[in-house]
This record gives sequence, structure tokens and C-alpha cells, in this order.
Amino acid sequence: MNIKNGRVLECSGLRKSYGDIAAVKGVGFHISSGECYGLLGPNGAGKTTTISMVCGLLKRDAGEVTIDGNRLDISTTSAKGAIGYVPQEVAVYPDLSARENLAFFGQLYGMRGKELAGRIDEVLEVTGLAERADDRTDKYSGGMKRRLNIGIALLHRPRLLVLDEPTVGVDPQSRNAILGSVEHLSDEGMAVLYTTHYMEEAERLCDRVGIIDEGEIRAEGTRRELVDLLGQKDNVILTGTGNIHAAAQAMDLLDEVEQATRRENEIHLIVAGASTRLPQLLTAAGSAGASITGVDIEEPDLEAVFLRLTGKALRD
Repeated sequence: MNIKNGRVLECSGLRKSYGDIAAVKGVGFHISSGECYGLLGPNGAGKTTTISMVCGLLKRDAGEVTIDGNRLDISTTSAKGAIGYVPQEVAVYPDLSARENLAFFGQLYGMRGKELAGRIDEVLEVTGLAERADDRTDKYSGGMKRRLNIGIALLHRPRLLVLDEPTVGVDPQSRNAILGSVEHLSDEGMAVLYTTHYMEEAERLCDRVGIIDEGEIRAEGTRRELVDLLGQKDNVILTGTGNIHAAAQAMDLLDEVEQATRRENEIHLIVAGASTRLPQLLTAAGSAGASITGVDIEEPDLEAVFLRLTGKALRD
């Protein structure tokens, strides 16, 4: 995805307690224009509390939040106007059509006349609801209602879109449509804060990820940065002809290779940063008399990193 310069969201030192229970303990992160940031954590980790403070829906005990350069507090409106918030629960009026829902919420944003009508048409196209725009939403599937929820959040052209588990309980077609819309929006320059219980969504959408557990950010970065932080290695399988045995022995001597074993016409390697080491590996194989005809690199995924950091699966 295309990450453009300019931070839209900056938050630091966020804290929130409920009695003796500290739900959030000094959380901080930033999101730039055109970036999708994933906030991942098991149930009870502090994700929703953090999001509520970021959006100005919940008073924080400590910390700072700025949106597009404006300080946000629970009582301010200027900074909140730059946020589009999509909650976990669907919030649409079932006895109104999609167009009528959008018109109602658009008026709450202060939009009127041709500006509102034109923006409603644009949002209906982005969310894939144009053909069902005039149907009552109580006739919609759960996925269509969630897409409309996103459309409502987009009406006023926010600088930051916050999506709190937007694909829970939706059909595969609607889920793919939602993910496609998020990709399009971040590519167009919108900053996106995204939480999910589906690791494959984070893998697909998020430029950077913050892993939160017990109210604290345990680690943050790109997928590659998180993998490298924990010292996770890549598994590489090289398929070839010629002197495969000698090639495996030659690679086993390289400092970057933790292990190299031969299995028939394949060499199985454990390597740190395999994609950058590949030219060196191929050169070593050729010098040993082997011709490599196939390369398969399996990088550690975010699930492995998440389990290592929290000791829990994402859906726990």
C-alpha cells in the first residue's frame, strides 16, 4: 500500500482504569495519511477501550490524542469531525433505505442539498450498494448492513477511518467487498485504524501492526519488522538438478544459514531474511555444481509472532 507523509493520528500515554483494574496502560502509536494500522489483541486486551479514547467517546485518565494536528478531548468537536467511526455493532435504521440512512446521518454532519446528494451517490458506489440504495435496510444481509455502516462513516470525508472488527459475522462476498473498500481508501490517502480477529485480514490490509495485550503495546512494526524483532527465520526450499548434495553442504557453511539439509532433489534451508539472501544462496549452489530450478520461501506469519508475544491465539 502507498504510505504518504503526514501523520493524521498521534496518541501517546493513553491510560484508563475501571476501579482497581487498569484496562489501558500507557498506549501510544501514530498513523499517517494513506496508512492502514492494525491494532491486534486477544479479547480483553484493551483494544476497544483504546479506540474509544482515540475517537473521543471515552474520557481518558491520562495521555494525549491529536487528529490532523488538533488536540482531541471528549468535549471537542473540531478534531472529532475528522474521524469516521465504524463500531462493532451495526448502527443503521432498519425502516429506512440505504439512501435515507445516508441522508439522515449526512444532515447530522451538517451536509445539505447537492453536496449531500452527490456524496451519497459516491458512497453508495464505494460500498457496492448502489443497486440496492432504495431498499429498506431490514431487507439487507448482515454484510450489506456493515457496508452501509462504513458508508455512513465516510460521508463527511474523514481524515481518519476507525473500523472496530467490521467483518464479524458477514458472508464471504461482503467480507471481500469490505476489505477491498478499505484497501481502496488507504490507497487514496485515508488513514485507517483497523481491528480484527482475523489474522489474514491484518496480513492483507495493514502496513503496520501494534500488538496489544493486557493494556500495553507489546510490539509494533511492519510484518517483517515484527518477525525480525523476535528472531523468526524463513523456511526455504530450493529445487534443482546436478550436485544437490554438494550444494547443501556449501550452503550449510554460510553464516546466514542456520540449517541446510538435502531431501532428494531439494535443499531445505532455515535462513534469516531469505529474500535478501537469495542471490548468495543461488551463487553458492551454482559454484557447488547444482542448477536451481525452483525457489519457495515461507516467511513466518503474524500469527506466529502474536502467539509468541501474547501466548494466546488472536480469537482468544
